[in-house]
Amino acid sequence: MTSDIEGRQTAPQSLHDRPETVEQDTSGESRAGVRVDVPAGTVVLAATPIGNVGDASARLVALLERADIVAAEDTRRLYDLANRLGVHVGGKVVAYHDHNERNKADGLLDNVEEGATVLVVSDAGMPTINDPGLAIVRRAIERGLPVTCAPGPSAVLDALALSGLPTDRFCYEGFVPRKHAERLQRLRALRAERRTIVFYETPHRIAESITDLLSEFGPDRRMALCRELTKDYEQIRRGTIADIKQSVDDDPPRGEIVLVIEGASETEARDSAPSALSIDDLAVLSIDRAREDGLRIKDAIAEVVQEHPLPDGSLANRKQVYSAVLAMRS
Repeated sequence: MTSDIEGRQTAPQSLHDRPETVEQDTSGESRAGVRVDVPAGTVVLAATPIGNVGDASARLVALLERADIVAAEDTRRLYDLANRLGVHVGGKVVAYHDHNERNKADGLLDNVEEGATVLVVSDAGMPTINDPGLAIVRRAIERGLPVTCAPGPSAVLDALALSGLPTDRFCYEGFVPRKHAERLQRLRALRAERRTIVFYETPHRIAESITDLLSEFGPDRRMALCRELTKDYEQIRRGTIADIKQSVDDDPPRGEIVLVIEGASETEARDSAPSALSIDDLAVLSIDRAREDGLRIKDAIAEVVQEHPLPDGSLANRKQVYSAVLAMRS
């Protein structure tokens, strides 16, 4: 790791091996005197710890104990979490993951309609954020059924807060694309992005992704590589993209990784912004489109103009393009 990279940080001791129980009495009040209500006839999305089980909230504990149905991304991990918390899962447990969530959403919502509390949890963090849950939320909205959240740990927000980069405006981009060509296309589309950018990545692809970040964003942008957040071996590497690239080469990171990248400067954004096609350029493209696709020229113009927005997102004037087409044909 180069001297520009900030050193290893160690998180507080993990509670994985020291389960704490937040017990509830029948009135819903915890031993700490906190009132925890479990809403009937409601879908509840609950965040689970991303590493340190001590981050589990009293509300999550109450929901695990008292929800009628728990829809879990991985039932084995759910029971493992419950054991660490010293909690007995009181309701019916069903598997609810990427491959079945659309098919199971309505069945779960039928139970909600009858007054059940359906708790949705993913393996770690908040459901719907790169995890199952979106299908049931959308269907609940369509059916007019209540949905609420029991918020908690989030790797995106944790990494953003620890990065030292601007947090007032940011965009979350999910996992870096796996395939090289798709990865380059995504990064090129983000060259002019002014907001702080957050990605997830895996250890076996991190070297390739950092190499592509270097080629597309240049060596000098600041970034942070955050790994094993909230766990015993939490580490935040901060520096330029070139610094982080060198650190990855020297000391390949392990565990779950979040990348936080500085947004483009005003100059970078201006230089990376797509240049606008002139009216004459659009006219030539429209003539070619009409000839190749057998379209009326007005239909071809409409397609070409829609496909080539101006840098500010607006569209060129189709009448001007049509006039340019007529001038070229005269």
